[in-house]
Amino acid sequence: MLSRQTIDVVQTTAPVVAEHAEAITRRFYKLMFAGNPEVLAFFNPAHQHSGGQQRALAGAICAYAANIDNLSALGLAIELIAQKHCSLGIQAEHYPIVGHYLLVAIQDVLGEAATPEVLAAWGEAYDLLAKTFIDREGEIYAAQRATPGGWNGYRSFRVQCKIRENDHIASFYLTPVDEGPLPPYRAGQYITVNVERPRLPASLRNYSLSERSGTGYYRISVKRETGAGAASPTGVVSQVLHDGVHEGDVLQIGPPCGEFTLDPTALSSRRIVLIAGGIGVTPILAMLKELAHRRWNSPVDFIHAVKNSDWRVFEEEIREATAGLPNFHCHARFDAPLADDLARGRCDSVGVVDLPFLQELLPDNDAEFYFCGPQPMMTGVHRALKQWGVPDARLHFEFFGPKQDLNREPIGANESSRTIAAATFA
Repeated sequence: MLSRQTIDVVQTTAPVVAEHAEAITRRFYKLMFAGNPEVLAFFNPAHQHSGGQQRALAGAICAYAANIDNLSALGLAIELIAQKHCSLGIQAEHYPIVGHYLLVAIQDVLGEAATPEVLAAWGEAYDLLAKTFIDREGEIYAAQRATPGGWNGYRSFRVQCKIRENDHIASFYLTPVDEGPLPPYRAGQYITVNVERPRLPASLRNYSLSERSGTGYYRISVKRETGAGAASPTGVVSQVLHDGVHEGDVLQIGPPCGEFTLDPTALSSRRIVLIAGGIGVTPILAMLKELAHRRWNSPVDFIHAVKNSDWRVFEEEIREATAGLPNFHCHARFDAPLADDLARGRCDSVGVVDLPFLQELLPDNDAEFYFCGPQPMMTGVHRALKQWGVPDARLHFEFFGPKQDLNREPIGANESSRTIAAATFA
């Protein structure tokens, strides 16, 4: 536990750290990459290039300082970031590297304000947080090893089948080269793919599993991201998967991780509402298929929000999987329909997923809401559900990439703990 003196120093200096937080994180990453270039492998260069990673870490520092005397409030965030770290293979020896450069960055940016007492207090606070992560990550690694068929690190998987779902998305069916068993996973989890291509920096990417557990294979469905190149590294790995990985190729795969999951055994008979935006359909699809496999009796509403019919995927697969669900409702909502989408019945409505739409579609707000998609959609859905009075405990969501606040309005305990979950790595 932290001493009262340390807590007081951190809280007293938190405002000045917050004022310069982004400058500190920019300096931190620059120093760390120069001094320990081996850690570059853990980072998505697109997030660095956009500044999202720096902003996310700045938010995390501020959130930690705000909760320094009530660390139990950060339980959700600790689980989220620990799962992320385990997906990348972060080890205990990486934490001193981060701590060293973070304190150097604070000293460089704050100058004389970063007295020995201030640096000692922030160092002590970091060490406590690091120990919390290390302990939890050790438990996750141990559980992975103990699961039948489980592993740590990377395991060789063969691309058994590659299917072009449309012009933008390809699905990869993966089976272990050693022909050993596959550990079960929770619907909504992701795996880490290491494409291991020459001259491809930071080739580790997380992709949600788009199939339910127990099929004998893992499946990921990858959207081709654009903008790759020297000036903008966005989409480098997705383009390699689309253009350079074929059936029969071998990929290095990390074990399933992630805390955005649906556990039917822990749910009541309350309605389940699944909202997917674009490629955010991948973890939502796994949840839907898990419910279908269990012949879920309570109402299930699936909302797929996409641009138009060119971007809608898995329509037939969803129809077949849910044929036996007695209370299943599917709604396709397009925000930029093609000329004949409405006339041909390719969508059910036009617009965004906002509060009036949800109130018209659903009988009430008494439901468990799971949503995933691009940030604009997530922001709108989150705001709508909060305005509708849905409690934080019934809001379950996932971002792709660094965690960000969903909006600038006051947020509840679940969301405030997520603010710190802007992982240092990834």
